[in-house]
Order: sequence, then C-alpha cells, then structure tokens
Amino acid sequence: MSDRKTITPTHRYRNNDKLIGIGNAFWNMSEANGVAGIVGDLADGVFTMADGHHFVNFTVCSYLDLDTHPKVIDGAIAALRRFNVLDHCIPRTRVQTPVLLELEESLGELFGAMVISAVSTAAASTGLLPLIASGHLGNGTRPLMVFDKNAHVSLANAKPSCADESEVVTCKHHDLDYLEDMCRTYERVCYVVDGADSLGGYAPVKELADLQDKYNMLVFYDDSHSLSAYGQRGIGYVRTHAPILDQRTITVATLSKGFGAGGTAVLLDGYPQATRRLVERFAGPLGYSQKMNAAAVGAALASAEIHRTEELDQLQGRLRTNIAMFDSLLDTEQSGESYPIRLVPMSDDTVVNAAQQVFAAGFYTSPVFFPIVARGTAGLRVMLRAGQTEEQIRRLCAVLVQAGARPAAALDGPGPR
Repeated sequence: MSDRKTITPTHRYRNNDKLIGIGNAFWNMSEANGVAGIVGDLADGVFTMADGHHFVNFTVCSYLDLDTHPKVIDGAIAALRRFNVLDHCIPRTRVQTPVLLELEESLGELFGAMVISAVSTAAASTGLLPLIASGHLGNGTRPLMVFDKNAHVSLANAKPSCADESEVVTCKHHDLDYLEDMCRTYERVCYVVDGADSLGGYAPVKELADLQDKYNMLVFYDDSHSLSAYGQRGIGYVRTHAPILDQRTITVATLSKGFGAGGTAVLLDGYPQATRRLVERFAGPLGYSQKMNAAAVGAALASAEIHRTEELDQLQGRLRTNIAMFDSLLDTEQSGESYPIRLVPMSDDTVVNAAQQVFAAGFYTSPVFFPIVARGTAGLRVMLRAGQTEEQIRRLCAVLVQAGARPAAALDGPGPR
C-alpha cells in the first residue's frame, strides 16, 4: 500500500469535476448529433460544408457583420504592408512599433477614454482584476471582490489570483441588496459583472452608479456584447448609460464581436498616464509579448472609421429591425428588448434534437445547457445580425416553432407567417 499523499481539492473558486462531469456529456451529445464541431467555408453569409450542406449561422457575435466588411478586410491587409510586420514578438514595454499606439489613439477618441489594447478580453481581465484586488488599480484600498454569479468565465477565472490579494465572494445575479450590505461592511467593494450578458440582458448600470456614488464602489464591466451594436458611435451599453465614468468604472470590451476585428479595448477614465505604464508592466498577459498583431490592428482601425460614419447608424438600424422581426414571430423572455441575443427555451432532453432539426433545415442555432446556463434552463441561442434577411428570419422562426418553440402571442393559432 502506497503511503504517498493524495490531494483533496478545496473547490473554493472552481470545480472541474462538476464542470466537466456534467457539461461534457451535453457537448459529446451535441457533437455526435452534428451540432458542434462543425466545419464549413463561408461565402456571402452562407456556410457550405464538405458534404454540400448549406446553412446560415444564427449564433455568431458579429452583430453588424463588420467581420466580413470589405473595408475591414482591406484594413487588415493594408496594415501588414504599412507596418511591414505581423507581430513583433517582444513586450511593448521594451520595444514596439507604432501600430498599437495608433490604434489606441483612434479608439481613445472614438470612446472618449484612455484605451489600452490587449490580445483578448480574457487576457485583459486576467491581468487587470488582480491589480484591482491589490488596490494598485483604484484608490490604494484592497476591495472586497464581488463576482456576479453569471459573470463570464473569462472574469470568473480570475477569482483564485484575486483571492491571493484580497477577499473574494460570489453574489446572486445583479443582487443590489447584497452589494449594498457589502458596501456597508467593507471599506471598499469591487463588483465584477457583464455589462451585456452573453445570454441576453444588461447590467443595472444606473442603480450600480447609485452605490458607486454613495459608497465609492468600483465596478468592473465586461461590455463585449454591446460594443458597436449599441449607442452613438457604438460606444456600448455601459458608456451610454453609466452616469459615473471615472476611476470607479473600468470597462473591457472585445473588438472581435460587434466591432468585427480582433483584440480588446480596456477603457479607463480619470486615471493618469502613469496607470498605463503600471498596466503594461504588471497586468499579466498585457505585459507579455502576446498582443494584437498588425492585421488585427488594421482591421480595428478600419472598423473605427466606419463607427464614425452614418453607415454605423444604418447597420444598427438594420439590426434593430431584425430583432423586432424575430420578436414578432417568436416568444422568448428577451422579447421587446434591444440586445440581439435570444434564448429559445427547450428542455435538457430536447435541446440537442431541436438544434439538429433546425440545422437540417439550413440554420445553425447553438444548444446551450448546464454549465453554460443554470440547470433546467436549456435552450437554443439565437443571435440577430444586421445582415440577416427578412426571409431568413421568417424561415428560421417557422422551423423553431416546428422544433418546439413558442410563437409570438399574436401568432398563436395560425402559426408563423
């Protein structure tokens, strides 16, 4: 008998046994039924698989279809020629070409903030949140780190490193009463939350601003799902509605979704330039040699220019029209709201088969299940985009109803139009 020690995990901040043990069964089922692990070529908004099957992807985060915009593609190519390098692999704190500086200046003007770029939102959050926990990004006070229960995994994964610098707790989704209790108890609190949820819905930014004003609470938002799709010049939900845009509000937002490019923008207000150096040197991945390459920067620069024109307003208008069209045909909890994500309810037992049925009809909607969503709330995730046609939306909704979705109230009886 071995006398070597075995390890009993604490599972204080994550539980891979639970995550993989439960979630992997659904992933395996999805892949076995052909609704995960799909490969196809994209042309004119339609995917074509090797077997000839065609489908329209209704689960993609490029809400304005800027990822296929000719100016964005040309911008990526032109940047490679202009800067003569793809990725100069050295930390920018030591040596850098002007490529990132040009992008950050452009985005700073667009969003009205000091912008620091990162290769991804996960990298940005991984680097920034421990600096907040230690008080080095903030007012010097170590805050209680309160993570929203539904915070994206890219945020939640920072819990262990934050716990080495401060205390970490998890609260119910948008639990304002709990937050106020913590603000009364602790000298300072930082609330970590999505500005726009990946399954639909916005953070209560105005109510959170009241707590910021009353208790000096800091809020760390990931507003990736609303950037570009929402607000004048696509500044996103948080910057459109948050009345407090100073050192108490820090926002990260990917440039890979609605912005149609790649990388991430860290938006800081009221911080001195010395903060930029602190972040670049000590915010983990932001200080590594992994950063946005010239092609991603060129695409982002081109997208930023589109954001300064009437074309962005037109694209946002088409997106709103398509959202309203979908809501007129199908009933979801998100109906009537402005965000482009809809979760079509299904049971755990039927969601994969429903996704398979929809896919066979020429549309991809991703089945989501625990641990992506809470147990018993499985469904098909639908993302509306500016480039989808009325015919595509009507056909999709008709197929979803056949798969078990509930038609909009006005359509009960005769079925989808």
